[in-house]
Order: sequence, then structure tokens, then C-alpha cells
Amino acid sequence: MQMSMLTRLHYFNCVVETGSISKASRIFDVQPSSISRQLTALEKELGVLLLKRTSRNIGLTEAGQTYYKYSQKIVSDLDEARCAVNDLQQKPKGNLKVSMAVGFAECCILPMIPTFTKLYPEINLELEMTGRVVDLVEENVDVAIRTGRLRDSNLIALKLTSNNFLLCASPQYITEHGTPKSPFNLTDFECIRYEYAGWRDWYLMNDKPTKLTIKSGLTVRSINGQKQLILNHAGLALMPKWSVINELDNGTLVQVLEQNIFSPYESMSSTYAIYLKRELISPKVRVFIDFIKDHIDYNS
Repeated sequence: MQMSMLTRLHYFNCVVETGSISKASRIFDVQPSSISRQLTALEKELGVLLLKRTSRNIGLTEAGQTYYKYSQKIVSDLDEARCAVNDLQQKPKGNLKVSMAVGFAECCILPMIPTFTKLYPEINLELEMTGRVVDLVEENVDVAIRTGRLRDSNLIALKLTSNNFLLCASPQYITEHGTPKSPFNLTDFECIRYEYAGWRDWYLMNDKPTKLTIKSGLTVRSINGQKQLILNHAGLALMPKWSVINELDNGTLVQVLEQNIFSPYESMSSTYAIYLKRELISPKVRVFIDFIKDHIDYNS
């Protein structure tokens, strides 16, 4: 296969997967006009229109859909063959950019990073903690750790843990104020809200989602901030289990109304490791995902 044809296939696949010539140009570090010319040359060589282009969107024609299936397999097979020959014995190495939700990163990921870096000293980690949903292609992110649903079909989501939310307080607060007899008398207790639109309300999930009326008190936009407040006897808070498992084990926090199931929104949720949908995952991405999956055990 001529190198120019292989380049065109790479460009074509990337434009299809990102939905954008400009995004593909940033990935390959070439001018958008260069990619556009290669795509036009590919269409002329085949004698068929592959892409429907407008000023805002790019879509596949029927012929383009058929061609993409074959093009994807050709490029994947060639990449796999090259990696099998060149990288079989290669250690995972290189730059690895990871974007993480702040609370999960602080509670679960950061404590295990020193162990990971000792195991894989040739991987240079760049860790970003943010509450926003990042664009993996646009921002050159290798792995994103998110809570919620996967909306982009070009991504793969590996479940790390369920977000089992528990109602927690310190033993001292319970001694001083008593224990709620029911989820429906939480108006008698200080309830610390998470100041984030998706997690602000409290729902009882036993049979069907029922929004609870709670006493409006302190609000804080930080999982760790909530934990520090309840550790210092400020009230009750709805906490994901992965954020308080150590405190529940050592008795500095206790679970309240444990016979009930709670959630900060009208459905249950999980935390996922997200990465680009590719036939062959780079060694550095694979070992990182396998490592965090093996070291997180908060599903029970």
C-alpha cells in the first residue's frame, strides 16, 4: 500500500471519529487544508462521495459508511502488526494525561499514584482535577475519570465503582442531637448539601425516587469539604461510600438510616474510566486503567 493512501485512510478515519477536520488536523499536527485535500483526492480516486460536508458538520454518505468499515479494519490491522513487531517487549512509557473528578481523585486516585509511579517509572503522569466534562480529543486527554452516563459513542467506559451514597454523621453529633427516626424528619437536623446542581437534592430510593425535604444549612462544593464538616460534628451529609469508607471503618463517622437507599439525584450512578474507542490501546493507558481498577474495591 502506498504511503499516501495509508495517510489518507488515517485522515479519513480520524475525521469520521472526531466529526471534524480541524480536530483531526490538531491530532496529526497538520493544516486543515492538507487533510481536506487528501480527503478530496481519496474521493476522486474512488470516484464516489464519502463525506457530506457543511459549514458546521461532517457526516458519512452511504458509500462512506461502507468504506469506513473497511478503512478502519485496514488501519487497525496495520497498527496492530506494527505494534506486535516493534512494541511486544516494550515497557509502558511516555506522557499520560489523566483528567479526574476532584472528589474521586482526592479520595481514591491520588493516594495510589505513588505506588503506580514506582511500578511504572517511565510513565510521566499529568493529572488534572476538574468538575467539567473534558473533550478527550480536543484536550489530548488519554483517560478521563467521570461520574455519570457515557454520552459519546466514540468512547469506552469501564466501570470502576458504584456511587453508593450513605447518610453519615460523627458519633458526637449523633450523641448531641439524636438519630433521625425516618428519612422524612431530616428537617430536624443540620443537613450539609453538596453545592453542585446534580448532587444538591436528596432522594430516597427504596421503592421509587422520592425527593426529601431537608433542613437548609451549610453548602460546600467539595466532597472532602463535606467530609471535614461532618468529621467536625457540623451535621449530616450524603456521601459516596468511596469517600468515607476509611472513616466508617475507624469509627470517626457512622452511617445513619442504613436500612434506606439514598441518592443526590433521581437515579443510581457509577464512576467510570473513559478512554477513546480504539482497536489497540497503548500500553501506558492499559496499565493505568488496570491498576486503578485492581486497587479500587468500593463496590460492596
